[in-house]
Amino acid sequence: MNKPEQNLPQSAQQIAPQMTLGTWGLLILLSLLWSGAFFFGQVAVREIPPVTVALGRVGIAAIALIIFVYASGDRLPGDFRLWRMFAFMGLVNNVIPFSLILFGQTQITSGLASILNATTPIFTVILAHFLTVDEKFSAPRVAGVGCGIAGIAVMMGWDAMQGATDNIVGQVAVLGAAMSYAVAIIFGRRLRSIKPTIAASGQLTSATLILLPVVLIIDQPWALPMPGWAAIGSVVAIAIGSTSLAYIIYFRLLQAAGSTNASLVTLLIPPGAILLGVVFLGETLQLTQVLGMAIVGLGLIIIDGRLFRRSS
Repeated sequence: MNKPEQNLPQSAQQIAPQMTLGTWGLLILLSLLWSGAFFFGQVAVREIPPVTVALGRVGIAAIALIIFVYASGDRLPGDFRLWRMFAFMGLVNNVIPFSLILFGQTQITSGLASILNATTPIFTVILAHFLTVDEKFSAPRVAGVGCGIAGIAVMMGWDAMQGATDNIVGQVAVLGAAMSYAVAIIFGRRLRSIKPTIAASGQLTSATLILLPVVLIIDQPWALPMPGWAAIGSVVAIAIGSTSLAYIIYFRLLQAAGSTNASLVTLLIPPGAILLGVVFLGETLQLTQVLGMAIVGLGLIIIDGRLFRRSS
């Protein structure tokens, strides 16, 4: 199997992808869609086992995307090599992280989970440095990611850190999910030539086929009590908004901005969750949250680098 860089022109191999206003817009939209997943996931796991929630999420999303693909005149590919890549992406981008995060949310607070999930860019920067030729370590990138994570910690506040010395298993689970996401972001570069709707459909279909026997063996859903409408609605909301639509945007972002830049979405998920709470739930925006968002914004400005290039 060819490495992704072998399919790039030599000039593209030397220049790291740059963020444009359009890709920043996609990043913000994706962060808002994924912000809702933490809230709805917390509601769903109160009544449904985590792995079953993960299956419902990818299964419903896969069905919705397949219908969309064929309704728009496209077809899923028949190339076995592509399906092997879809299967790996489904494993490291859906099955493993979804299950680990949902399990982690049964052990630790959503705030702490979002902080730990925001370490994804760190793992991505490290992997990209060793596994790619156009996304090497740079001082602004490392400093910006560190600044972003610090901003999230300030934003979520001390209360989110409660239990940070306890429930180690839950914390390790979410960190494992962050590492899995980083692997997926790097590997996803291989699918940059595939239409985003088809790449997302293939990945989610593969994830569904992987999770189905696991759920049947472990959770035995036919033996579970019927969940309430809030839990069912939460699974559907995660599937349609935070998964099917989100992964179309995700693959488009990978094509346009590269793996490290795409991983920055995890820095925007906590601010997105807070803003959604303010807009739709009438929650009050705290001073520490504003300060944390400002620090996250500073980190993104450092990573983007355009402001410093203009002043130099």
